[in-house]
Amino acid sequence: MGRLILILGGARSGKSAYAQEIAKRLSQGEREVIYIATAVAKNEEMEERIARHRAARPPSWKTVEVPKKAARVIEEIGEEGQVIILDCLTLLISNLMLDKVDGETTVREEDILDEVESLIQAAKGVKSEVIVVSNEVGLGVVPTTKVGCLFRDIAGRANQLVARGADEVYLMWAGIATRVKGS
Repeated sequence: MGRLILILGGARSGKSAYAQEIAKRLSQGEREVIYIATAVAKNEEMEERIARHRAARPPSWKTVEVPKKAARVIEEIGEEGQVIILDCLTLLISNLMLDKVDGETTVREEDILDEVESLIQAAKGVKSEVIVVSNEVGLGVVPTTKVGCLFRDIAGRANQLVARGADEVYLMWAGIATRVKGS
């Protein structure tokens, strides 16, 4: 069955670049690499960030833009011999939260964590190697808003779930990968 690799790190820690390094190594130029992008260009800064990420990927890689329902996409596209990168889990969580926030109503954490569990099962159920990129949010600034705290808590729990289900976990520090799980 599939192999799940999690790459965690802070902002600008080199997570995406390392995920691409792993994908290149695993594909050896012979296997198809599919990049699942969860970012949504809602402002100029995000448009620039997305453009930088696109430019960093080899043109032979296929990109699928999926702001939500990533598990379903992995189930649909995952085939033997592929390498799939999901970049990134925290943006996926953010998209799910924004979809569920209605004014001041609270987000159902259980729904989001169920989606994350589905993602793990999809990654483990296909014959592809799936690399998930996620932000480590527990080491940063403590959010000052209720929604910010909720996001941090959900993202932290989601990272724990994925790390528990992953075959390998790497933590990025200033562009240097440290293996914390797997061989």
